Amino acid sequence: MRPNEALWYVAEGRVERRAIDQRAPGPGFATVTARFSGLSRGTERLVLHGKVPASEHERMCCPHQEGVFPFPVKYGYALSGVVTEGPQDILGTNVFVLHPHQRRVEVAISALHKLPEKLPLRRACLAANMETALNIIWDAEVAPGSKVLVVGGGVLGLLTAGIAARIPQAKVTVTDINPARANQALNLGAAFTLPAEAPRDQDIVIHTSATEAGLQLALASAAFEGKVVEASWFGDTSVSLPLGEAFHSRRLRLISSQVGSVAPSHRAEWSRERRMAAALELLCDERYDALITGEIEFDDAPALVPQILDRSTGFMTVLRYT
Repeated sequence: MRPNEALWYVAEGRVERRAIDQRAPGPGFATVTARFSGLSRGTERLVLHGKVPASEHERMCCPHQEGVFPFPVKYGYALSGVVTEGPQDILGTNVFVLHPHQRRVEVAISALHKLPEKLPLRRACLAANMETALNIIWDAEVAPGSKVLVVGGGVLGLLTAGIAARIPQAKVTVTDINPARANQALNLGAAFTLPAEAPRDQDIVIHTSATEAGLQLALASAAFEGKVVEASWFGDTSVSLPLGEAFHSRRLRLISSQVGSVAPSHRAEWSRERRMAAALELLCDERYDALITGEIEFDDAPALVPQILDRSTGFMTVLRYT
C-alpha cells in the first residue's frame, strides 16, 4: 500500500504533497480510499494565492481542513472513493465526502454520502458544485415560466442553468465571453449568448462569473423589480457597481447565495444531508460529464495544480488516485 498523502497549499502559487499518518478507523468512523477529487477552480484559486480575507478565515474552513489561512493549509471539498475499512455493511460502498485532496481519509460515517447506483465516481466530484447550484435555485426562487439569465458559463453557472432548465416553461439563457461554452449550455437545455447579446428584462439574473463586468451586466439585465442573485465569491477583491442610475427606480433586488446554509425557502424541511442527497441524484445525468475536462494523477498535482487553477479554459479538472 502506498503511503498516505494529502495536498497542501504552502505559499502563494505553491502546492506540496505531504505525508499523513495512517490510522485505523475507530467506532463510528470509516476509511475511504480516494478514486478522484475535484479542483474547485474559483475557490481554490483564491486559496492558492492567499486571497481569503482575514475576516473569512474561520467561515471559509472546509470540513476536515488542517492548517490555517493563508498558508499552509490542506484544502479541498470534492472527494469520491470507496469505503475500505469500517463496519461490514458499508464496505465497498461508493461515497462522496467533503474532504481535502488525500489518498485515504478517516472520517465519521455520518460525513459519508452514498452515491446513487447510476452516478460514477468521477462525475461525483461535481457534487459540491451541484449542491451550491441547487441552493442558488432555491435562493432565486425560480418558478415555472420564469425568464432566467445566468451570467457566467463555468461549472457552477452551467449546473445552475441545467437545474433551472428542468423547471416547466422556464426560459433559461447562459451568457459568457467564451463562445466555446455554447455547446454545454445548449446540451443542458439553455440558450447561449455572448454578453453583448444577453437578453434584458429578465425576471431572475444569476451571476457566477466572479467578475465586476459580469455583475454589472447582471444588474443591467434584470427586469423591473427583478432579482439579481450574486453567487460568485470575490475573496478580498472589491468591485464597483452602478447603484445609482436606474437601480432604485427599477426597484431591483440584489441578494447573495452561499452554500453554507440551506436557503431560507427550504430551511424548515431540508437538512444539509437531504440537500446533498438531492444534488447527487441530479448528477445521475451523463450530460454533466462534459463539465469535467481535465484529469491528472495525484502524484503530478504539485507541478500542475497551480497552472490549472490559473488558466481560464476548460471546466473542472479532477485528480486521479492510482
